[in-house]
Amino acid sequence: MIVGIGVDLVDIARFERTIERTPRLIERLFSGSERTLKPHSLAARYAAKEALIKALGGSDGVHWTEIEVASEASGRPHFMLTGSTAAVIADRGITAVHLSLSHDAGLATAYVIAESGGVVPGTTTAEEGS
Repeated sequence: MIVGIGVDLVDIARFERTIERTPRLIERLFSGSERTLKPHSLAARYAAKEALIKALGGSDGVHWTEIEVASEASGRPHFMLTGSTAAVIADRGITAVHLSLSHDAGLATAYVIAESGGVVPGTTTAEEGS
């Protein structure tokens, strides 16, 4: 059953200007492996994290660096969740989180669906992926 839906849209040029003005944002928003990515990929990941928070109905107990967007070998994006963020998801009975990302025409967008019920392949937490 769907328990939450979130969508976010980021202007990539505006996002780049923001991180140029405030470089410490990268450390506060992204995991170590994400920090090596190009700005358009970071913008999409930022949108994904915002969309996840919207799908959850708020950010209580959620920490940006505990939400990592990774890619499967096929290129399909998925969340790797750790710490209190993974606990919040589990405590809310969410068993699957679907993620779609796109960037085009200077915009990055993310769409997230959170479900309770059966586990869907391709959606893991860091503990499950280890």
